[in-house]
Amino acid sequence: MDQTETLTPLDPAFKQLQRARGAITALIVLAIAILFEVLAPLPLGLFLVPALGLGAWLVLVLPTRRYQRWGYSFGDDRLRVVRGFLFHADTVVPLGRIQHIDVHQGPLMRNWGLAELTVHTAGNHGASVSLPGLRLADAEAMREAIRAHIRQGQR
Repeated sequence: MDQTETLTPLDPAFKQLQRARGAITALIVLAIAILFEVLAPLPLGLFLVPALGLGAWLVLVLPTRRYQRWGYSFGDDRLRVVRGFLFHADTVVPLGRIQHIDVHQGPLMRNWGLAELTVHTAGNHGASVSLPGLRLADAEAMREAIRAHIRQGQR
């Protein structure tokens, strides 16, 4: 495997999607922190300040880091997905081993025109590999290319 291979980054809208997800999580954490602030007879800000810090990190820092640490390469015979920093994963899926392909699009993804491609392979360990943050058209094109490769291999 060529480790110097140029990886394709995810769509930049993936950062916005991650910011929206982070904001939803931050609002929930903030609501719980406010509840504890009101109910607990402790110094003011004991729960609120850390919740605000966590919320800022979830919305401002984490989305960019996640975006920068994802990449993929789609070749004639394989899909390579690289992700993570502390827990780095470099997964190569031979197209001939793929048994099932999903293109998923939730409500937030739909808002930004994004989709997640998931391929399921034979075997137990790492039997599915997901690639989020693709334009819907790109995910569908990859799905069709994989299907064509599988059909060609069955002949």
